[in-house]
Order: sequence, then structure tokens, then C-alpha cells
Amino acid sequence: MAGHNTAVNSNDVLETPVLDVEAHSLLQSISEEGGYAYVSMSTRAADGDIRAAEAAREVAWEQLHSGPWHSVLPVWRDAYSMACLHVAKFHYANGEFKEALRVLDMGLIMGGMVLRKDLESAVGKATERANALLRVSEESVNGSANAKLVTTQNAINLIETLQILPKNSLSCKHVVKRSSSSLSLEGFMRDYFLPGSPVLLTDSMTHWPAITKWNDLNYLKKVAGYRTVPVEVGKNYLCNDWKQEMLTFSEFLERIQSNSCDDAHAPTYLAQHPLFDQIQELRNDIVTPDYCFAGGTEMKSVNAWFGPAGTVTPLHHDPHHNILAQVVGKKYVRLYPASFSEELYPHTESMHKNSSQVDLDNIDVSEFPKIQDLEFVDCILEEGEMLYIPPKWWHYVRSLTTSLSVSFWWAAATTSPPSPTSSF
Repeated sequence: MAGHNTAVNSNDVLETPVLDVEAHSLLQSISEEGGYAYVSMSTRAADGDIRAAEAAREVAWEQLHSGPWHSVLPVWRDAYSMACLHVAKFHYANGEFKEALRVLDMGLIMGGMVLRKDLESAVGKATERANALLRVSEESVNGSANAKLVTTQNAINLIETLQILPKNSLSCKHVVKRSSSSLSLEGFMRDYFLPGSPVLLTDSMTHWPAITKWNDLNYLKKVAGYRTVPVEVGKNYLCNDWKQEMLTFSEFLERIQSNSCDDAHAPTYLAQHPLFDQIQELRNDIVTPDYCFAGGTEMKSVNAWFGPAGTVTPLHHDPHHNILAQVVGKKYVRLYPASFSEELYPHTESMHKNSSQVDLDNIDVSEFPKIQDLEFVDCILEEGEMLYIPPKWWHYVRSLTTSLSVSFWWAAATTSPPSPTSSF
């Protein structure tokens, strides 16, 4: 009987074995950085003071925003994780599982690595309890058992699409298309990776669970609905009205279903976020492409790009090899070789020097005359297709429908020749 009671009680408590071991040394490190107030609050939080726990989290939050992100001391990120765990414990014990998840996700997004295992295990436990309370039926989303993000009604009309795309789209050279069933890793390295040439890859994602699962709103809400994610609101990151918000994944899905660039509201975009480090269930639905092992791979990041029709990533380049995998919906992608950098008028300030000053959706020819005659390649990236974008290649991306994409960035351990200077 005693054992039974222990089991029941343990289910009402979020266990934090790493925190239990590391707390003393973490608090000592925080003290050494002048965080005496935090240490006092955190100590009281560990003894059961919820207000002290919230106050400690606020102190750590202020430290995370005291300057540029790269200048934040790692110990303050761990302090934020610790405070999130303390706060989440109180919510969990009170049966406030969704609130506990929100706090834990903030710890995963903003916190350090020392307590990450505790955060992840706590997320799993809180998710189970939240789902057990709700018992979502298969027909709970919009009253339909087959609610889809993208349906046949979202099919694009090419003539209408050309009217919203940048000038001369789909009229020049298209990205070379190859079937993955006939393109070996060796062939990919020889023909595209080493020369630095983009390629559109078909038949390479049929084995991904995400291909069938991610268009199902019931599934997405079941595995991630309560989770908190950072989103971008506004036309794009170069615009003055651009901002960031925190939403639950369910709130985000509802917003993108009713959101597009034609609406009065600015589009909401979950962009370049390491969602799959945060939500393991979604990570299990994707597979790192074999081509990412070209060149002695060092994976840099795997990011999510989820949003409504009309979201735009403006013309820019990235430092790494990139495979953009299209899971749900369609995107238009335009690419210019790295050798055209001067003609694409990069921003001069360091934060945006990898982005072009040219707005391809509204080109000012008098200010940017060199771009008029530049050759480019482009494509419509369909569901189940992947696009290899070599390092430093400039690219512009527009969602043509509601779109869920995954990018894989990697660096080659060996030095590869630079991108071609004049040919595609």
C-alpha cells in the first residue's frame, strides 16, 4: 500500500535529477558573477516559494537581455533553465500542465545546456498529463477527422502565380532536376557538391513519416499543440514592422490557416527555428538526407520553416551547404551564383551583410541597375522535393501555399572548390 501511495505522489511531482546534483555548483557560479539576489530567490524557490521562483526567473530573463545574445554569460542561460524548472514544478503540482509546458519550453528555447535533460524529461511528463486530461478525439479539430493544412483547393494557378512572383520568374533557366533514385552520393558530390551547383532532388523523401503526418492538423496539434514556439510577424526580417512573438503551436497553426499576405494582418512565420531539438516527436518524422554526408559532414543546424502562403525570405546567402526539404505545400525559389554578390547590392551593416538591398518583389531599377540583366535559375519546390543550395549562393524564397519546410545546414570537413564564377 505504501508503495502504491509513493507511485501516486511521484506522478504529481516533476523530478529533476540533474538539477538536484548541479544546483550547488550552479548557484556558486552565479554568485561569482554577482547574482546574489538570484541565488537568494532560487534557494527560497527550492524550498517551495512560488513567488521567489517567478522572481528568480525574471532576474535571469533580464540578464539574458542585458546585451547582444553572444555576450550573455552561459551561466545566466543555465540560471534561466533552473528558474524555469522551479516555476514549472509548481504549475505541474497544481495540475496546470499547459502552463508548465509553456515555462519548460521557454527554458528549452532560451536556457543553457546543463539542465536540458531535466527540461526534456519534464516536457514529456507534462505533455502526457495534459493529453490525458484533454483526451482529444480524432474529430476535435474544426469538427473534422480529416482536417488538412493543404488540400486540393489550395492548388496554384500558374498564370496567377506569375503575377505575384518577381519579374521574369520561371522564364529563364530552371534549376536542374534529378531523381534521387538515380543520383548516388558519389554522383551528387561530383556533379553538384564539388562544382558548387544547385540541384532539385525528387523521390528522396518518400520514406519520411512527415510526408503523410504533417498535413494532418489533428496529428500536429496532438504532438505539439501545447508547445510554445517563437514566430516572426511581418513581411520579412528587413522590414521595420517585423517583430517576434511566442505562441503555442496550436495558436500558430490557427493563425497560418487564416493568415496570408493578402490579409490586413502581417503574416506569421516560424522561421529558422531549431524546432526538432525542442520537439522530439517531430524530429522522429524527418530523416537527414544522405547527401548531407558529402564532404565529411559537420551538421550545423536543422531548422523549421512553417508559414502561410505569401511568406517571403528576401534575397540573401548563407555560409553553409543547405538542403531545403519541402514537406507540405509549395515554394518558389530563385538563385543567383555567389560571384554576383557586388551586382546584388548587399547591405553594408554587419548584421545584414548577407542580405541584398534589392527587394525582388518591387525592384527599384534606378537605384539598383546592375540586377536587371543578371542570369538566375529558379524553380517551384513541390511536396516531397529537396533543393540543394551551395554555400554563398544568393536565394529568394516565397511560399505559394501554406508551407512546412525543413532546412539541413552542414559544413564540409574538406575544402571544396568555390562556386563557379559565371556559369550555372
